[in-house]
Amino acid sequence: MNVIVTAIPDVLIFEPVVFGDERGYFLETFRSDLIEKHIGRVDFVQDNESKSGYGVLRGLHFQKPPFTQSKLVRVVKGRVLDVAVDLRRGSPWYGKSVTCLLDDKRRSMLWIPKGFAHGFVVLSDEAVFVYKCDAYYAPEYDGGVRWNDETLGIDWQLSSSDIRVSGKDALLPAFGDVDCFAYEAFTCENIYR
Repeated sequence: MNVIVTAIPDVLIFEPVVFGDERGYFLETFRSDLIEKHIGRVDFVQDNESKSGYGVLRGLHFQKPPFTQSKLVRVVKGRVLDVAVDLRRGSPWYGKSVTCLLDDKRRSMLWIPKGFAHGFVVLSDEAVFVYKCDAYYAPEYDGGVRWNDETLGIDWQLSSSDIRVSGKDALLPAFGDVDCFAYEAFTCENIYR
């Protein structure tokens, strides 16, 4: 598996080797030794799956301390634009984002560490999206940032008229109103080593 460091070094892309022939394909979707080598110790406790249609945007979500989550995300059907936004005040990348196209052809995975908001928009007719979390979902610690916050300047690669968000996501706060993470406390070295 190839590991790519993104423009924000704590966010990684894992590119699996896909073995295929006329019968189908095979790939490894998770290797704890690779996670430990490139990230550190991560104990995944929950797997999630969602199915969404074209233009559905889910995000930008995170969980507040002390129930923060890291995620390893991938697409098993379709194509999405996946986004991780650095929310760690004091970070050299504060307010910056990493975008990654995830699809069922390349089967890449994106690592989103604690201290980041996460979201995706479906670019295909439909998409099945799966991810591993290192903490259980805690609804009372839900957090989020508005998907179209101008401060973030995210190009979702669709016109806003094609984007569909939930009522809950439409009411998420502006980026400047979120202050949950200090960079010193949420560096990968401090969390996963």
